[in-house]
Amino acid sequence: MTTPASPIDVLCVGHASYDLVFAVPRHPEADEKIFADGLIACGGGPAANAAVTVARLGYRAAFAGYLGLDAHGELHHAELLREGVATGLIARGASPTPLSTVLVKPDGRRALVNYKGDTRPLPVDAIDFSTLLPKVVLFDGHEPELSAPLLAHGIPSVLDAGSLHRGTEALMFAVDYLACSEKFARQWLGEDDPQRALAALAERSPAVVITLGERGLIWRKDGESGALPAFRVEAVDTTGAGDAFHGGFAAGLAAGLDWPGLLRYASAAGALCCERLGARPGLPDLARLRGLLETQV
Repeated sequence: MTTPASPIDVLCVGHASYDLVFAVPRHPEADEKIFADGLIACGGGPAANAAVTVARLGYRAAFAGYLGLDAHGELHHAELLREGVATGLIARGASPTPLSTVLVKPDGRRALVNYKGDTRPLPVDAIDFSTLLPKVVLFDGHEPELSAPLLAHGIPSVLDAGSLHRGTEALMFAVDYLACSEKFARQWLGEDDPQRALAALAERSPAVVITLGERGLIWRKDGESGALPAFRVEAVDTTGAGDAFHGGFAAGLAAGLDWPGLLRYASAAGALCCERLGARPGLPDLARLRGLLETQV
């Protein structure tokens, strides 16, 4: 007897970590000890955060990736379950759960240190996707072997390209929607010119979005191009804004939003994440998202 495929709106494939987020008055100098004004400990990682965003916005989300059988992995796994994210596609093992330390300054800007130890990307056969039928697949590039076979199923696909590395480089022109950061565009082009990067990327990708932080975003799709200004929020911490944007983008795509509506939906999700300390606490729910969309037309 064949097991029926599970209905999922968005499958998020990639990186999960555990985050320690310190609010600091400034970044410390060499050999200097400073004291943090606040601390948040929570799950993190681009694909994992995107999955939580999808779930908070009222859609069915699944996360596929790795979590260790250590204390940080247990905490993150429990957190995903509480958020309503399907966790049956998570591989567990003895290698450590990646850990991130984030230092956030009063202006919302941050510095991040990530530790993976001997944890490596999963092999192609580590997870069985045969019982899953998502409407959209979102990749963050950190699990390239897991990601590549999913592209063969004709499911609309999105790449969260935060930076240029082996995984994002392998997937960037294989997905339907390349949604990348200004950092990624600069690294790929080799110079700091987002408009030139957009034009070059669009020659090989059917739809490209480059997010520019507080300057909004630029896009090119089906021979057309445009820009969208950022939503106005009181930024406390920019950690996770890109993850929320991509989660909102994938959720809106699964919901069938038109292109302008999709970009606004995703942009509002990313902006709202900046209002709170820590990525996971800032990820918006549907009520917050609707409120921002209604007040800033």
